[in-house]
Amino acid sequence: MGNKKNIPSWQFLFLALPGIVYLIVNNYIPMLGIFLAFKDFNFSKGIFGSAWCGFDNFKFLFKTSDAILMTRNTILYNLAFIVLGTILAIFVAILMSELGASLKLKFFQSSLLLPNLLSWVVIAYICFAFLNSESGFINKTINRWLQIESVSWYTEKQAWPGILIFVFLWKNAGYTSIVYLASISGIDKSVYEAADIDGASKLRQIFSITLPLLKPTVIIMTLMAVGRIFFSDFGLFYQVPMDSGALYSVTQTIDTYVYRGLMKLNDVGMSAAAGLFQSVVGFVVVMLANGIVRKTDSDNALF
Repeated sequence: MGNKKNIPSWQFLFLALPGIVYLIVNNYIPMLGIFLAFKDFNFSKGIFGSAWCGFDNFKFLFKTSDAILMTRNTILYNLAFIVLGTILAIFVAILMSELGASLKLKFFQSSLLLPNLLSWVVIAYICFAFLNSESGFINKTINRWLQIESVSWYTEKQAWPGILIFVFLWKNAGYTSIVYLASISGIDKSVYEAADIDGASKLRQIFSITLPLLKPTVIIMTLMAVGRIFFSDFGLFYQVPMDSGALYSVTQTIDTYVYRGLMKLNDVGMSAAAGLFQSVVGFVVVMLANGIVRKTDSDNALF
């Protein structure tokens, strides 16, 4: 065999250069703006000329009457998304794994992935086609068939927690299930064959083999989701409810509040303070969650 050429390391760095540039421009350079959270930003004076204001931006953000409301909504919705999203994604992944390597699997994978590729603007108008009080499918077809009075969905705040959770699961469960499907595909098939020989039913195999072996993936996915528990999907909470003021009590989250504050009050400092708060709290929550996992099951901890 001939001598293998030693490839210079700079060639690998050059190959990774686009990704490195993206990380620097998109993730690291914006971090220089953190100090905006501690400044009374004035457009005429610029970033460096604006006066320092200490923690006033944080006080303004959390002394408002909506502070508890938006924090509660953000946390509770994310907890629901994590729990229900994980259960549904695993359920879908197990169903798809039973199809084997066939055209049916590819069809269902593509179909379930499609909603994740749609923008929230498109999804908002799909929801509007169902929920519109005058010509929506639910009022015009289903309610009329059931002889129920039309409902003004964009003012009925009691229904929106369920609607938002349903829309989130419809959009994201298919994408997340692919991760779990990949983990299931990596399980040694001889384990299932041995269980089948021992007379274990399909349900018993799922609970005794599949779910226990999915535990590391579930933990990693949950830890990643927990890190964003103080963030919310802006499109879901702003565009899907069509920014209806009657629904603010159930759709107001930290992100939508900051956006409305930025657009109406033009307060850059408050927006920066909210972003910094979300990032710091998310980091702390991930560290705590990972610490708990490391103490109970160190093999499955992130670090």
